[in-house]
Parts: sequence; structure tokens; C-alpha cells
Amino acid sequence: MQKAAGKVEGVARIEPAPLPRTIFGYELQASGREQIGLALLAIAVFLLTMGPLELQRRIINTALRSNAFASVALLCAAYGGLILLSGGLKLALNVYRGWVNERAVRALRERAYDHAAANEELYRQDPHEEGIDLSIILAEVEPVGGFVGVSISEPLMQVGTLVSVFTYMVVLQPLMAIFSFALFSLQIFFVPRIQRAINRQAATRIQTLREVSGGMIDGFVQGQNEERRRSFSARVSRVLAINMRIYWLKFTMNFLMNAVHHLGIIGILLVGGWYVMQHQISVGTVVAFISGLKTINEPWGDLVDYFRELMVAQVKYGLIAGVLGRRSFSADLPTAALTP
Repeated sequence: MQKAAGKVEGVARIEPAPLPRTIFGYELQASGREQIGLALLAIAVFLLTMGPLELQRRIINTALRSNAFASVALLCAAYGGLILLSGGLKLALNVYRGWVNERAVRALRERAYDHAAANEELYRQDPHEEGIDLSIILAEVEPVGGFVGVSISEPLMQVGTLVSVFTYMVVLQPLMAIFSFALFSLQIFFVPRIQRAINRQAATRIQTLREVSGGMIDGFVQGQNEERRRSFSARVSRVLAINMRIYWLKFTMNFLMNAVHHLGIIGILLVGGWYVMQHQISVGTVVAFISGLKTINEPWGDLVDYFRELMVAQVKYGLIAGVLGRRSFSADLPTAALTP
């Protein structure tokens, strides 16, 4: 059902039926059944995470304690098979995600096209509106549709991996696990703060790019002049400055996360080495802990990226929803709730 939503110089603006209020509402509307399959694949992937860690520990210990090469070869074969199975499930998950993403992008583009076709008369009198819709059709739907496939399966898989690996480490050696977690948790103090700053800059960047797009259409239709040229230059310069602040924040956070990760490895080698010399744990346990810390670091970084993408997708979805038929949208999101 379409409805009129205001007039511009006597021309009624036609709006399509409203989109869901949030990007998660749209995700369930566009791919509710597919999300179940994605979630099941994500669960299967993280449940296999502990297997390679335990097999590494057993391979090292078996090689050090006996000359039974056949046992080592059998464990290595099992390790290879488990890696292939896990990799195959990840491949299926990623291809399935891509299919869900592209369907969502196509649906949003078709909706934006229908909106533009319904407002042809409006664009003749207000070219700025045409610039906004053109921006939506060409660019803004990409991060929104691209987020649909990962919206549930990604945090489920990464949080599941973190919980699985930490559980395995606690069972293997509780004191070393607690020590490793204490070092790793240093990231909790700086990652959310830096991420909130990135979120704010990303929201400002999106709004500025919208202004650039609308201003260009105005200039093409109404004619260029020096004032419009200065306005365009100021806006693109602002985008450059915002992007540079995002680069600084993003790579500073990556640097600190990497430093904390290696600090954790040093701690495991130090404490684990002492335990080995006291004959309280095996060398294979130390190897398993180092691999476990690496396994934890990757999903943690992926979660940080996920919440960054969530913020961008939510802002863009809100802008799209505001244009295509429901509500005005503010970029002042509660970013504290969007950070890990």
C-alpha cells in the first residue's frame, strides 16, 4: 500500500509501505528462514574449534614420550581430517552468507527503484531528492544488504568460539587459563572506548557523503557557481579528515590488540615453562595454550569488526528507511550498546 507523504510545490510525494524499524527487523523479514540454516552452520563451526587444539597437544606429547610413529601419524591424519571438515563448513557458511546478502541487496535496490519511479514528478522540482535516492540505489544498500547474512551467524560463531576455547583451557589447566584470560581482558579497557569513537566518526561520514551527493545533483540541475564549488570542496575535505581520524583510531586499536595478544603469549611461555620444569604439565599443554590464545584472538577481532559493521549498517538502514517511507532517523545512536 502506498501513501502520500507531503507535497513539494503541489506535487504529492508517494511513499512505499514502511520498512521495519531496525535492520534486524528487515533481516528477519528478508531472510528469516535462511538465518536458521546460517545459525546451525555457525554452531557446527565453533563446536569443532576445540578438536584441533586437543589433537595438537596429543601429537606433541605422543612424539616426546614414545617412539610410536604410527600413533603420531594417525593423530596427524585425524588433525588433517578435522581441519578439512571445519574448512568445508566455513566455506559453505560463507557462500550461503553471500547468497543471502546479494538477495537482500537486490530487494533493497528494487524497492529504491520503485520509490524513485513513484516520485518522478517530485524530482523535476526538487533534484536534491533525486540525488539522495540515486545514492541509495548505487551505494547505500550495499553495506545494509551485506550485513544481513552475518547479522546472527557471525556473533554466534565468534562468541561460541571464545566460550569453547576458554572452556577447553580451563579444563586443561585452570590457573594458566585464568592467567591468560587476565592478560587478554586488558583489551576490554580500550577496545570499547576506541570503537565508540570510530562509530561516531562513521556516522558523521555517512551524513556528510549524503550531503555531497545531494549537493552535486543540485549543482548539475541548477548550474554551477563559485559558492557551490566551495561548498563541495568543504564537504569532501571534511570527508577526508573524518576518514583519516577513522584510520588513526582503527589502526591504533589494532596495534594495541596485537600487543596484548603477544603479551599473553609471553605470559603463557613464562608460566607454562615454569610448570613444565616443575613437571606439573606437559609441553603439549603449553603448545595447546598458545594455539588457543591465537584462536581466541581471531574471533575477538572479528567481533570488533562485526560491531563496527553493525553501526554503519544500522545508520545507513535508518537513512534508507527514512527516505523510503517510514520515519526520520538520527545518527546519534546509543553507540555504547554497539560495542563489545
